[in-house]
Amino acid sequence: MIDRHAEAFLEMLAAERGAARNTLAAYRADLDGAGAFAAARGAALPQADTGVLRAYLASLTDAGMAARTSARRLSALRQFFGFLLREGVRADDPSALLDSPRLPQNLPKLLSEAEVDALLAAAARRPPGQAEAVVAALEILYATGLRVSELLALPRRALAGDAALLLVRGKGGKERIVPLSDAARAACQPLLAGSGKWLFPGRDPKAALTRQGFWQQLKLVALEAGIDPARVSPHVLRHSFASHMLARGADLRSLQLLLGHAGIATTQIYTHVLAERLQKLVDEHHPLARSLPRKPGQGG
Repeated sequence: MIDRHAEAFLEMLAAERGAARNTLAAYRADLDGAGAFAAARGAALPQADTGVLRAYLASLTDAGMAARTSARRLSALRQFFGFLLREGVRADDPSALLDSPRLPQNLPKLLSEAEVDALLAAAARRPPGQAEAVVAALEILYATGLRVSELLALPRRALAGDAALLLVRGKGGKERIVPLSDAARAACQPLLAGSGKWLFPGRDPKAALTRQGFWQQLKLVALEAGIDPARVSPHVLRHSFASHMLARGADLRSLQLLLGHAGIATTQIYTHVLAERLQKLVDEHHPLARSLPRKPGQGG
């Protein structure tokens, strides 16, 4: 059971940062776990010192918790104690001296351009009444790099007329504008004839399609396209959009704006694509990168 300071922190996240329900539940669980550990050592979490917090993180490692999960819990603690410091509840931040777990550098999973084309072709072969919505969703995801939550929250009026730009409400309620391709606009036209609020309605037309509902449709399309469904997800399409854009010459700053990343550091996970492109340029155009056959009698 978390205390009143933690409750105030969660209320701040909801009111000022627009944190989603799932995000708030994750923070609550993280603070609850840390609070139980501190209580077992005779301290309430808001009064815990660096030693207690360091012991808590060590206990997570000893329990075999993944570094990424431990890092998320440390992030929750840092935000919580930063909140207490700003509110004058504490005069110090005991989390400031804690070391972050070393995270593995996992490259994003991608589909090739040919595989994306295969997905779109398979989506078009779905039964009438399903094909139009799935094709439109895939075209938008691949043309814009939207998160699936952003896609499913699109109102029908967002594509009214000849809209070439989409106003998207992203994480924390932040808005950004993304361009929409001609193919995506054309794919959405059959969906605009309806009268409901949502561009992608669920079984109940008054509600938007759920993530689970879209996920199930996407898996069926992957099977039809001959692609392992485990390799296909809305986030994989987002990664594919970003990587393919970079491979064709986009810059990281523009990509950051399109993806809605708060900082460039998040976007830099795609720099492996830039490295591959630069290596290809060197291999193809640098005079010393190619081994030319020597003429007879040429010294060497």
